[in-house]
Amino acid sequence: VLIISLNLIAHSSIAQVSKAPAYALITHNPYFSIWSFSDNLNESTTKHWTGSNQSIVGLIKVDNQVYKFLGKDEPTIENGRMMQANQLSVNMSATQTTYQFDCGAVSLNVAFTSPLIITDINILSRPVSYISMKTKSKDGKKHLVQIYVGASSAIASNKGNEEMVATGYTTQNLNVLKLGTVEQPILQKSGDDLRIDWGYAYIAANKYHSKQSIQPINEASQDFISNSSGMNEVKAITSKSSTTQGSNLSINTIFNADTANDTETEHLLLVAYDEIKAIQYFKESLDPWWKLDPTMNMDKMLQLANTEYANVMAKCDRFNKQIYNDALAAGGDNYAKLCITAYRQAVAAHNLVKSKQNGELLFLSKENFSNGSINTVDVTYPSAPLFLNYNPSLMKGMLNGIFYFSEKSGLYKQPYAAHDLGTYPLANGQTYPEGMPVEESGNMIILAGAIVKSEGNANYAAAHWATLTQWVQFLEKEGLDPVNQLCTDDFAGHLARNANLAIKAIVGIRSYAMMAEMLGKKEIATKYTQIATEMAAKWQDLANAGDHYALTYNDKNTWSQKYNMVWDKLFGFHLFPQKVYDAEVAYYLTKQNEFGLPLDSRKTYTKSDWITWTATLSSNQGDFEKLINPVYKFATNTPTRVPLSDWHETLNGKQIGFQARSVVGGYFIKVLHDKWKVSRN
Repeated sequence: VLIISLNLIAHSSIAQVSKAPAYALITHNPYFSIWSFSDNLNESTTKHWTGSNQSIVGLIKVDNQVYKFLGKDEPTIENGRMMQANQLSVNMSATQTTYQFDCGAVSLNVAFTSPLIITDINILSRPVSYISMKTKSKDGKKHLVQIYVGASSAIASNKGNEEMVATGYTTQNLNVLKLGTVEQPILQKSGDDLRIDWGYAYIAANKYHSKQSIQPINEASQDFISNSSGMNEVKAITSKSSTTQGSNLSINTIFNADTANDTETEHLLLVAYDEIKAIQYFKESLDPWWKLDPTMNMDKMLQLANTEYANVMAKCDRFNKQIYNDALAAGGDNYAKLCITAYRQAVAAHNLVKSKQNGELLFLSKENFSNGSINTVDVTYPSAPLFLNYNPSLMKGMLNGIFYFSEKSGLYKQPYAAHDLGTYPLANGQTYPEGMPVEESGNMIILAGAIVKSEGNANYAAAHWATLTQWVQFLEKEGLDPVNQLCTDDFAGHLARNANLAIKAIVGIRSYAMMAEMLGKKEIATKYTQIATEMAAKWQDLANAGDHYALTYNDKNTWSQKYNMVWDKLFGFHLFPQKVYDAEVAYYLTKQNEFGLPLDSRKTYTKSDWITWTATLSSNQGDFEKLINPVYKFATNTPTRVPLSDWHETLNGKQIGFQARSVVGGYFIKVLHDKWKVSRN
């Protein structure tokens, strides 16, 4: 769409994020996810979150001088005709990353918007991102301007060199390029370090203001760069369908030449992906959510996204402000910036589908840069605060599959909750080699309780009461003094008598009692409230190490972050007295390093999601900020330039492992705390 600036959209003037480990450009789900791994957009090749190249290149020609503003995959340019655009700024909000450039006598604003508005599932589920490019004369004079954007065929392949087929065609008012592998092995692979090699990527632009072409990647931009006479003379497909087959292709859009003057001109590119089938769920191959309307197809979706652009951008703008303002009020500016940095990553590590078995919404995570598990319960648990804040339906979508696995599938027989549903994108049953009995049972009960609290009724608990009862009985027997087993911090190894894990069991039991009370089950509520209260008292004796509480009951020379205790505070259970919170926080403040509080006394590495939970135990804003600020320093100074890692070294800020994971949704815990605190008062 060509839009002359009419101030249709009031862009946020709120200060947001100007520095991140990597910058989200196009983020929808674990397969459709493209990032810039450098501060300057034209400093590095754009990549999938795994680090594999998925190159998009952007060039602008101003008075016949070419400037590169996006990517780093250009062939050698002769005669010095290529210059780097001078990046003046980068600014990230919850749904958008915006860059400002000087390109000679013309200014260029480039905005990447993935409208992941979790309060609006219809917009959230659209697999369409917008790249907006606005130009304006800087000196009051007229300048001839033209823009090129080329996308590598790697955006629709796994290894980047598969045999591809690309087609160009026109619809009612769009030029469209469609790109996919020849093979189309739909849902044939599962694992972590994989990109999608089925379905089709789409690039679309207004057909009256653009031309499109399909070329080998090493020739892709040459016509645009070298053609000095008649800037619109390019090898282009325009009025009829054209198909090209080969490897290492580039699909290109070239916008018609414009005269830049004092009025801002906007060109819009739509980037979309049709997975065809998104997830296999207990042997049923499921459509992506946006295809639940049987009349919807990608051409209609592109048309809809194009027509509603201004409306969607206005919604994004309002939502961006809400996310920032909520976090700012809860925890201050640095905390708010951490939440913004985490937002798109947390949402885009999931895929949204609907179960054929029972019609339930499923919002299934991929355990990115770990083992590739799908719907891991102890990944759902840390990511929960974001979704509990803004859309509990998505929270239910993260639990529904685990309940189905236990209750209806006939495939799971354990008395405790499962760890996962398989390996992404195949959700056919647990593939992790062992269970986490106390961990996952506690997680599921606490999160069911959190849904009930968020919704203000116990309907969700009632639907799964027999299963919750089975799990709480397991915690009653095994939770206070856990035997040797894994917890969510499984990278640290097995641990017996884990004090933090015991807290999870205790709070889980009390959550069950809360749900029983809401369901009118008074005797059960009284019984389990008493059990949890007695266990909490025993815990204080077992874990007491003088000025803090130990990592394990049997070694008082240890310590650990008691992040699971945050739910006691959020729910207002008062299982643990304030003196326990205060002692722990005071002790943590003596153990911090430059880039954060270590996870426990065994190592100097940490998990940043857990630090935000631990910080929320603080009784004052000053202590909260003392624990949060080193995490902010990590996020803005880490030498590891990848999508936000949640597992880093506190001594130097380097990534230990994990990146692009949904667990950073846990940063929103303080927002949830404040929201629930208001509802309690």
